[in-house]
Amino acid sequence: MPLLRGNLHAHTTFSDGVRSPAALVTEYESRGYDFLAITDHEDHGNWMEPGYQQALARLRPDLLLFRGIELNFDPLSQHVGKVVGDTEELWVLNHPARYKLTVAETVERIAIIREAGWPLDAVEVTDTGRYRPLYDTEGIPLVKIATDDAHRPPHFGRAWIEVDAPRDRDAIIRAIRAGDVRLQFADG
Repeated sequence: MPLLRGNLHAHTTFSDGVRSPAALVTEYESRGYDFLAITDHEDHGNWMEPGYQQALARLRPDLLLFRGIELNFDPLSQHVGKVVGDTEELWVLNHPARYKLTVAETVERIAIIREAGWPLDAVEVTDTGRYRPLYDTEGIPLVKIATDDAHRPPHFGRAWIEVDAPRDRDAIIRAIRAGDVRLQFADG
């Protein structure tokens, strides 16, 4: 079974991205991606509008599309990604590098967020697709993923994951949770 290539963190014009949902899907399909999660920000409000859900429902992508959201964990001003499969969910600590966290501070945030009932599964080791090796350590007790956190060019296609799983949303999430994921970067 070939590895599946995907991105779990991307934004559209319904929050702070520059591509409509359809154009974003086309962008990733043209790059040979097998799956994509659209994770617009909760605090932009547009993702709650009926037009947003209708825009996503109208899509007929060749790639496997995940719905998701980038949530604010307000007590810490921390973004957390929630990627929704058919029955499974994947919770991701987004871009700790953006907050300039140490490994110890990252681990502390994980504990606080989990204590609040948000079941974190993975952590991004990238910031808008740039590899941040500090967070790619066993000292952070989460599965490591790479995303490009796509808002605009040149973010698209900078970083992705490859997963050994069937082409099924829940199977992909289970494989990621199990750590069966490879990190890939466009710049090496």
